[in-house]
Amino acid sequence: MKIFITDGTATAFFTAVFYAYKENNCIITSDNSIQLTFDSEVIRITGDKDKNERVQNAILKYDEYAVDDVIFALRSGSTKKEQIAFGYLKVLLEKKSPISKMLSIPQVIDFNEAMRKITGESHMCKGFLRFTETHEGVLYAPYSPDNDITDLLMPHFAKRFNGEKFVIHDVKRNIAGIYNREEWITCYAGEAEIRLSESENFFKNLWKKYYNCVNIAERPHIKQMKDYMPVRYWKFMPEKNGN
Repeated sequence: MKIFITDGTATAFFTAVFYAYKENNCIITSDNSIQLTFDSEVIRITGDKDKNERVQNAILKYDEYAVDDVIFALRSGSTKKEQIAFGYLKVLLEKKSPISKMLSIPQVIDFNEAMRKITGESHMCKGFLRFTETHEGVLYAPYSPDNDITDLLMPHFAKRFNGEKFVIHDVKRNIAGIYNREEWITCYAGEAEIRLSESENFFKNLWKKYYNCVNIAERPHIKQMKDYMPVRYWKFMPEKNGN
């Protein structure tokens, strides 16, 4: 079996599709820790501009939205995201017509589910993200999303906090979205040492007290709370951090 390992970029993925499309049994992945079998043939793929364009043009002949949908799906945190996208494209190229609404096809179901999770997490984080004030007056929000969504969040918060400087830091991927009151960018961040402002701890404690006051200890609704506020986000939320 041929295993095409990409460098994680969309260009490398479409390049891998160029080589893998006519293979009967193969895998496309960016997961370098993938378990290999005895008959595995590993092929490392980096982006090739010409092959990338040829594959994208072939896709666009049958669905004008499919390239953007695939690039969006590659934001997924799943180690199978490239293989899911590849399976979707194979069906599209075989049927030579849009397939996004053909919900009886397993590859379409998997692909749509990957996109749904990305969109859903982006929506949830708009409510769950918690900002703290640094000693420099910059708002800082660390989080660890399942999917690569920082640049999806930036327009929302740039509009909401248009008079503030802020940073949204994906600590899992070492990606930061930075806004300077005029424009925003995303960049590699690495580890960050954050010094909070003098008032930040006061407001954190005040928020915790408010949360505990409105919470009725005698009537716990843990299951409902976990449904509305997934546990994986709690460590970055003052009201739940340590509880």
